[in-house]
Amino acid sequence: MRTPVANGSPLLAVHGLSVSFAGNEVVHGLSFSMAVGEKVALVGESGSGKTVSALSLLRLVGNAEITGQAMFQGKDLISMPEQDLRAIRGRDIAMIFQEPMTALNPLMTVGDQIAEVVMLKQGIGQVRSMQVAIDLLADTGVPEPHRRAKAYPHQLSGGQRQRAMIAMALACQPKLLLADEPTTALDVSLRGQILELLADLQRRYGMAVLMITHDLNLVRRFADRVVVMERGKVVEQGATQALFDHPQHAYTQRLMASKPERDLLVSLLPRHDEPPVMVARQLRVAYRTPLPGIKGWFGHGEYVAVQGVDFELVGGQTLGVMGESGSGKSTLALAALGLLPFEGHLSVMGSSWGTDAVKNRALRRQVQVVFQDPFSSLSPRMTVEAIVGEGLEVHEPHLSAAQRRTRVLAALTDVGLGDELGGDAVQLLARYPHEFSGGQRQRLAIARALIVSPKVLVLDEPTSALDVTVQKQILQLLQKLQREHRLSYLLITHDVAVISAMAHTILVMKDAVVVESGPVASVLLSPKHSYTQALLSAV
Repeated sequence: MRTPVANGSPLLAVHGLSVSFAGNEVVHGLSFSMAVGEKVALVGESGSGKTVSALSLLRLVGNAEITGQAMFQGKDLISMPEQDLRAIRGRDIAMIFQEPMTALNPLMTVGDQIAEVVMLKQGIGQVRSMQVAIDLLADTGVPEPHRRAKAYPHQLSGGQRQRAMIAMALACQPKLLLADEPTTALDVSLRGQILELLADLQRRYGMAVLMITHDLNLVRRFADRVVVMERGKVVEQGATQALFDHPQHAYTQRLMASKPERDLLVSLLPRHDEPPVMVARQLRVAYRTPLPGIKGWFGHGEYVAVQGVDFELVGGQTLGVMGESGSGKSTLALAALGLLPFEGHLSVMGSSWGTDAVKNRALRRQVQVVFQDPFSSLSPRMTVEAIVGEGLEVHEPHLSAAQRRTRVLAALTDVGLGDELGGDAVQLLARYPHEFSGGQRQRLAIARALIVSPKVLVLDEPTSALDVTVQKQILQLLQKLQREHRLSYLLITHDVAVISAMAHTILVMKDAVVVESGPVASVLLSPKHSYTQALLSAV
């Protein structure tokens, strides 16, 4: 099916694009078109084929069999010689990848990486190319561009790294920009900033943008048209407002309805005879920093990441901690896990973290963690049985192999993996993490945390790497487990919708301190602090 373009002749016209791996077709006859300067969103869950489709336009997918047409300014990208396509890549069609930390070279400064593109594609000398790189960093809103150009990727914040990626993509003023989930790993306010930046640059450079994303709020704010993909096929496409107002296909309707829902028991109130499971008083965490010049020989400075934080976490409830990158919320989580030295008071179940490893081991059983990215937090070399059962080997070494397996199976069933994969959890035990979807891997991570029967789970952005439908499923699972096991959650997130669905009370952090706290309804519906108001308005 060919789609009429918004205005004039199409800049890009894709007809019947199919992508196969070893004879297995994963993209089936994709067709859409883009006008000059148009913004189109390619939307779908993980596995829908949207990223493979975008990469296939530039033939960047290894070992893929690609058929169909992708006419760019009258030339077919699919059939043209590799040498001709190499000239188009980066110059006429550029790409922003999802995770800048893995896309940027860790051994080169940001300025050198951008300058390298300018030199290769425009034939400009090294000195001039570096000045162009600095100007591009300034254009994309990176503060102190001269200094940041000399920095390595790990020395920049998440938002600065993404801006550097955008600067690199814009080095040759491309006619088409492919943006693959450019805001997924960013805080809500940074997402808004990057979105506004892309829209501004798109207008200034007159380029078309193909946005690959599962973030429907981003799509509504940014795109002119939407192409919805499910299992490698286009199921619906049209103007953004019309599609959001009246989605026709059942899959599109399900995507639109996949918003976090609050399903918490109001009856889980503090018991008068039960102390809080976690208490912090005047919590302070600081890192040593080097001093410049001769001062560094005799002393050191410090960077304060958490300052004067007080909170109480009640049994069976969730304390949500929200704030931008650098606010101190992740440092607070690491201190709660006993992984960072701190000053002040922090106790779990009445006991404090100390230097005694044996004492800490008993306490560590009470506080477990679920990380943001389940793929990187699960060992790729261990089976499901080994991953989930590892905690039992540490905390209950007296159990036999058969007893451990029984507990592992119970944990997998508890998180719904047995039901999801045919009702038999035994078949999962010998499998490895790469054999599961993102949502299934996060269920494995939750099972690993729950198997030692903790009282507190620290949830560090537990759904930010997941699609909207999978996010909803994981949040429902966490709410179910909280009700059944009276778990307490310390939830670290920048997603206001997740906070609204999960939290009973909230801490809002900015620049290492808590600027506002209170019950979820009070903070979200009537925010007092200007920073909280700014976070909520950025949604």
